Amino acid sequence: MAEPRVIVYPPDEYGTRRVRVDGTILGRAYGMADVIEFLRRAGLEDEADWPPIEWRGGGPEVWTPEPPA
Repeated sequence: MAEPRVIVYPPDEYGTRRVRVDGTILGRAYGMADVIEFLRRAGLEDEADWPPIEWRGGGPEVWTPEPPA
């Protein structure tokens, strides 16, 4: 199975999430607006053109790390 085109990694201790598109880390997002900007810069201008996004460690509403157990 191929690696997903867009991966948003779990929040780090600062509440940012790495965004990877086509195997390249584009940066750290502080919120959904940053994810959208990274996708735009990757040539995915319109939401209708976005491939499925793999959200690791929670969906687009999660921007704080899970507390230690």
